[in-house]
Amino acid sequence: MPDQPAPLSSVSPATAKDSNIMEGFPPPPESRPTLDNWDMPPFNRWSFQNVRALIPTVEVSRGVGAIRELPYAIDNLSDIAFTALDGEERTVAQLLAQSYTDGFLVLHRGRVVMEHYDNGMSAATAHLSQSVAKSIVGSLAGIIIGRGLIDPQKPLADYVPELAVCGYGDANLSHVLNMTSGVHFDENYGVEGSDITRIDYASGWRPTPADVTRETIYDVILTLQKAREHGEIFQYRSIETDVIGWVLQRVTDTGLAELVSREIWQKIGAEKDASFTVDTAGTPLADGGFNATLRDYARFGLMMANGGQVEDQQVVPADWVAASGTGDANLFGEPYTGVSPKGAYSNQWWVHNVDHGDYMARGVFGQLIYIDPSSQLVAVKLSSWPDYLVPSFTIDALRAIIAIRNELSQEAG
Repeated sequence: MPDQPAPLSSVSPATAKDSNIMEGFPPPPESRPTLDNWDMPPFNRWSFQNVRALIPTVEVSRGVGAIRELPYAIDNLSDIAFTALDGEERTVAQLLAQSYTDGFLVLHRGRVVMEHYDNGMSAATAHLSQSVAKSIVGSLAGIIIGRGLIDPQKPLADYVPELAVCGYGDANLSHVLNMTSGVHFDENYGVEGSDITRIDYASGWRPTPADVTRETIYDVILTLQKAREHGEIFQYRSIETDVIGWVLQRVTDTGLAELVSREIWQKIGAEKDASFTVDTAGTPLADGGFNATLRDYARFGLMMANGGQVEDQQVVPADWVAASGTGDANLFGEPYTGVSPKGAYSNQWWVHNVDHGDYMARGVFGQLIYIDPSSQLVAVKLSSWPDYLVPSFTIDALRAIIAIRNELSQEAG
């Protein structure tokens, strides 16, 4: 089993090493990421693989159990062609080389058929997941709901009384799992004064301005108010996942990192410990602060593709997993239909095509876990894009993965 396969192409954007990021002992000041610039180019090419060196974190232990081995059946998939958004035909290798890829792995029928690393990443490197974390937390919610500890239709204030002062008090867990609450939250990334920027300050992802008192993640939640009735439309808001995390921790009297470790990470046979970034109250950033290795993200995706099972153990309830690949397309509109015209959002997962049943975890700057249960395919892409959102990169990555899916399905007969 190769520990680090060779890069697929020599043509790629500048790596962290090419840009001299954190090169030298000590590295010169101009090459060191700061909280002002760590997630923007060129520094994010280094920092997404080194978050624990920049921001406080809490460990998500893999435990002491056996590692779930991933059998290898490496196939030559790099020359598979697809039509890119610009109308040009490209290969998988070109897609990986041109879209700031740090790691890419494809599982088919439980076997690794492609594994690729670039930009200094290795099989042992923990990479920031951004909003892929939401799908991990959503799956955890399915476990806790499945045990009868939460009624997803009861008001959230019944579980966290503090929420009664904000717009989430009369929302229920189903609303926030599907991001259909009526609470206002400004998701404009990197914009001064937006709610997501307040979360960046609160979580320690940005230095708090001198004239601003640093809040915690939960402080921000308690200021958010209702703008419309719950359940009317889907609107993507990262804070919904942090609300879920608060409820899960309160109901179980257990920290989120320990919950994810005990209920998911240890049970999927993870190879490495993972971690969450935390605020000054020790609260994990449920909506995007999770870090793990490429192979362990693949193990998580494989568990979901297998109906929530790992061997003979049911990790996530099967009905919850099935519901994560379906959704109400009538609530799903622009701009989200630009990537998934027949899409939906369910249980903190993006449904790519409600007719086909494929779904995915997605994060800004190019993080992706794609799952297609019908073809038994899982694909993971970790990236360090030069901007939060590059729609063409997302669309092209999905087209490349679907081309791989179709090729492998034909080969399998």
